[in-house]
Amino acid sequence: MAKTPAWQRKEGKSQSGGLNRKGIASYRAANPGSKLKMAVTTKPSKLKKGSKSANRRKSFCARMCGMKRRLTSAKTANDPNSRINKALRKWNCNCSKVRAQEISKKKR
Repeated sequence: MAKTPAWQRKEGKSQSGGLNRKGIASYRAANPGSKLKMAVTTKPSKLKKGSKSANRRKSFCARMCGMKRRLTSAKTANDPNSRINKALRKWNCNCSKVRAQEISKKKR
């Protein structure tokens, strides 16, 4: 029986959410040409506004907060140990702030 890649198993996943280095290396090997990168874990206050890292973080937070709101059960959304909540914490995402920005854009 073939062994599944590390990014699909526990050893390729980080305890704090997302993939660890081994998981990312395994994903890249399984998907040649992939541009998967490490999480932007720098605090938002330390990132330069408009930098590549800041924009990547902002985009990830907007996408994942939307997924959390629309595609997860109430139990998963409220569980601090769910994979989605761990990832949002690791990326320093504040979903209530993202939601407020979406609402203000719709009013314009």
